[in-house]
Amino acid sequence: MSVRAKFVCNSITRQKHWDREKGEIHSIKLLPVTDGSSENKLFYEATPSGIIELGTVNEAAAKCFELGKSYYIDFTPVDL
Repeated sequence: MSVRAKFVCNSITRQKHWDREKGEIHSIKLLPVTDGSSENKLFYEATPSGIIELGTVNEAAAKCFELGKSYYIDFTPVDL
């Protein structure tokens, strides 16, 4: 079984990596959607609070996120 949530990108910050050869560290913060559509309201009723914070030195991965844009997040168990 998996669970789907819908989060919005709330902030993106960049700072220099301590190892300058690695460039920048990108921190991406996502919060649950709250309004804007009937679908968002349904997601909000199921997930009224939470936070997902990602950190990456991968420039291409960081560029996949835009401030204010919403993303589906799928949680699927992993069998080990």
